[in-house]
Amino acid sequence: MHRLKDAGHASLLVGGCVRDLMLGREPKDFDVVTDARPEEIRKLFHSARVIGRRFRLVHVRFGRDIIEVATFRAIPRDVADEVISREEEEEEDDALDDADASTEIENQNIFGSQAEDAVRRDFTVNALYYDIRNFSVLDYVGGVADLQAGILRVIGEPQARYREDPVRMLRAVRFAAKLGFKIEDKTAAPIPELASLLTTVSPARMFEEVLKLFHSGYALQTFELLRHYGLFQFLFPLTEKSLASEEQGFPITLVPRALANTDKRVNEDKPVTPAFLFAAMLWEPVRQETAALLARGTNSYDAFHRATEHVLRQQLQHVSIPKRFSVPMREIWSLQSRFERRAGQQAFRLLENKRFRAAYDFLLLRADTGEADKMLAQWWTDFQVADENQRQAMVAQIAPSAGGNEKKRRRRRRRRSASKPATTERA
Repeated sequence: MHRLKDAGHASLLVGGCVRDLMLGREPKDFDVVTDARPEEIRKLFHSARVIGRRFRLVHVRFGRDIIEVATFRAIPRDVADEVISREEEEEEDDALDDADASTEIENQNIFGSQAEDAVRRDFTVNALYYDIRNFSVLDYVGGVADLQAGILRVIGEPQARYREDPVRMLRAVRFAAKLGFKIEDKTAAPIPELASLLTTVSPARMFEEVLKLFHSGYALQTFELLRHYGLFQFLFPLTEKSLASEEQGFPITLVPRALANTDKRVNEDKPVTPAFLFAAMLWEPVRQETAALLARGTNSYDAFHRATEHVLRQQLQHVSIPKRFSVPMREIWSLQSRFERRAGQQAFRLLENKRFRAAYDFLLLRADTGEADKMLAQWWTDFQVADENQRQAMVAQIAPSAGGNEKKRRRRRRRRSASKPATTERA
């Protein structure tokens, strides 16, 4: 910031970092804005990289940190649908050399004044600027008053801003949950009516938004607000449908319990994985679909795998799940039935599985909701901490029927009749 200032440019902090500092919170990252153009910024920093095609930003590396530097930007005045949300800009990570700056790209980079830059942002509390020239906070849209009142208010006309970018509705819920703020009435009113616009957002972008919603330490509050405003059904439609049902007269609670557990881990600085999040979100639809197939006479193996494929195929139309997460998610699900097979060497082999810990945590979650046997979950808890002799004794006490170690009946091979020659099939 001082290098920009010393070069004669405006140099300010903006957005969430200013908001969080004023609330006494530690910012996750820092965004800088300036009147310098991307090419000018790049000349000032040897570690700078210009990114983005529709709106160019500069990433400046300081050690392990990357500082995002943006030029003041104005809202296009000719075509409203050229307005792009800040979140979308951050996802565009295609590096551009100066030679790639075509006339078309330059036309899309509509630079403006600081006041214009403030007006095009999403919420008033995210449009505050900190100026190092005189150490002041600049407020063009009433963000300080809303910050003090605990109100989340969209800048401009809410319906128009949501239509420009439907993800702003998710951001409203996310910030309200994170900050503990009330969504201002006019800002909240159009959300249920316009929630279906989320179906126009690409599944890949929705995946990134889902992680922000549920992996930031306030997933449970976010989940409740998403359902309150009718947004959750457009993220996880099959899950929403399953949550509307009850099991033996009790509501299904696995998802909220999983989110509460995720919040606890995030707040304790423990690792979380999207594989576990999606496993919890989609487990009930898979389980209900499996039960429906079993009722129609499908064998248990085929029923489970067909249900899995059906649920994932439907879900990927709304939120994409990269294979690096969908594969372990499937493994977490498939290992659930193996917990019941403990006789012989089966328990030892399962313990060595690379997905054991995640699958075990999922078993505990199921047991906590009453869906899985609590005694089974306790057995596996004890088995992990036992020594080798204790483990052998625990396994020895498992009845063959409980351990799933019954001898399979061999199917007698039918002897081919000498009068009928063998036939071969061609692939």
